[in-house]
Amino acid sequence: MKKLILALASVVAFSGSALAADLAAKPYVKAPPPVAPVYNWTGFYIFGGAGGGVWDANTFDRATGVGTALSIGQRQGGDGWFGTVGAGYDWQFNNSWVVGVFGDGQFGSLRGTIQDPLAQITGTIKDQDNYAAGVRVGYLVAPNVLSYINGGYTGSHWSGTTELTLAGFPTAIHTNSFNLNGVFFGGGVENSLDIFGIHFPGLFMKTEYRGSWYNSKNINELTPINGFVGTDIAFKPFVNTVETSLVYRFNWTGPAINHY
Repeated sequence: MKKLILALASVVAFSGSALAADLAAKPYVKAPPPVAPVYNWTGFYIFGGAGGGVWDANTFDRATGVGTALSIGQRQGGDGWFGTVGAGYDWQFNNSWVVGVFGDGQFGSLRGTIQDPLAQITGTIKDQDNYAAGVRVGYLVAPNVLSYINGGYTGSHWSGTTELTLAGFPTAIHTNSFNLNGVFFGGGVENSLDIFGIHFPGLFMKTEYRGSWYNSKNINELTPINGFVGTDIAFKPFVNTVETSLVYRFNWTGPAINHY
């Protein structure tokens, strides 16, 4: 028994010495801090969504071919819904800034009224299609959240009208559809999309406001055989829209990791 106790004591003493030597040879190394993900906004993207809008227009009657005002000015307007699709390319620089170019189209019906106060007739007119090409400049308020402003060139297509009396009876007068061009300015926020805590690489959501100023148009009032009545309706619209879209970024494969 005495020999067994001495043997166990020797083993314990040897193990303690080996452990102490091992700890002395391998000092404690602190684990490196977690690294932050790096987001890259440079690349192509596409988007699609929907929104709503309102428009108003300054209008008055004027003589065809002469331009003389025949009535006081009025303010007409309308509203409605639309779908939108588009594409663009962004460049990220200085870590926090993003500059890009884009183009898009809106397809729907912002419906309102247009009136001839001199003849006391009215019609329904619609802003049916819009397109835009422009640039945007944004700042990354967070690595995956972009706040931006944009602006550029825009075009629109407006429907023709069948004019009615103010009591709702048809007349023999109509107007043809037409196009208007102008400029737009706006802004919005775009962020990477997480649903129930699940991150979807490349999928973003953006919400954007846009104000569009269009050129003036003299809308000819016409008889059934497109004969001129002799009166035009001057029409200069301003369109406000708000839209929300899903965005897919082709170069986005998830956050890249810095290696120190």
